[in-house]
Formats: sequence, structure tokens, C-alpha cells
Amino acid sequence: MPIVPAWTFTEVRRAAIACGRELERRMPERVTTRWWKEERGERIFVDYNQTARDRTMASAYSVRPRPHAPVSAPLRWEEIDEAVPRDFDIRTMPVRYAEAGDVHADMDDERFGLESLLELARRDEAERGLGDLPYPPEYPKMPGEPKRVQPSRAKGGPVEPAEATEFTEPTESTGE
Repeated sequence: MPIVPAWTFTEVRRAAIACGRELERRMPERVTTRWWKEERGERIFVDYNQTARDRTMASAYSVRPRPHAPVSAPLRWEEIDEAVPRDFDIRTMPVRYAEAGDVHADMDDERFGLESLLELARRDEAERGLGDLPYPPEYPKMPGEPKRVQPSRAKGGPVEPAEATEFTEPTESTGE
């Protein structure tokens, strides 16, 4: 989803976490924001860390480094229920593109704000005591971030999400 380029990395991260938590509240059996695979089960993981600084995202039509060379295929809404990801690969995508055109062409025609998600993040922090979630392991420890320890390896019981603390923006030079 293209957004207005007016937000800091921390604000985008807070919005992604708030979105994931709201999806989790609405569909607890299907969606999770739990970082550790052992806690997810079969639920869909909302990967809020894809919004972390310096993360690389795969673009539409990019080839993935897998044996059958799958391709990231944009879909129309009406295709979602029938789509099988394995059907989109380096051999089939040129044919699809020739027939359907660039399904992704108008993606940047509209950009969206994060105001409502940031308000949801503020409420999660103030009313529910929900703070930050773990960053990827290669990132410096951030203020208010919970422990980055696999729950099965945690001493003293499971690791809970951090209590709400003010999110702080990492500095450009250190990432801290």
C-alpha cells in the first residue's frame, strides 16, 4: 500500500504494529503478530518488521530465489480466491503479463495516510498498555522493546510484549 511520504520509520512501524494487532483482535484464530514461529502455529503472521529501517521489499514481478523461480505476481481482487502462488513463475509470468497487462500499473495513483492507524497505536499504548514488539535480531536494542528471546528458551517464563513506552526514532548515524 503506497503511503504519503511524510512519516518516520518509527511512525510507519507503529502503524504496521497497530494494524497487525487490530487484525489479531478481529481474527485471533487466523492472524498473529507473534514474532517467534513457535507461537504462531498456522496463523498468518503480520510481519511489522518489514517496515524497519533498511529492509528490502520484493517488488511486483520480482523473481524469488527458489528452485522453480516463483515471481511476485500482483493480483486483481477477483483473482484472490482462485490464485495459487505456485502458478506464477518465470515461465508463466510473461504469458500472464501479455494477456492481463501490468496489473500493478496504477498502484501509485493514490497514496494513503497513517493517521487512523497511528491513533489506534496511541490507544493501544494508552488504554491497553501495549508497547513495541521485537525488532529483527541484527538491529540494535531499541527503547521499550521487549526481550528478543525465543519463548522456549526464556528464563523465568514466556516473554510478553513490552508495556507501553514512548516510541523513539532511531538516529540516522547509529540506528539507535
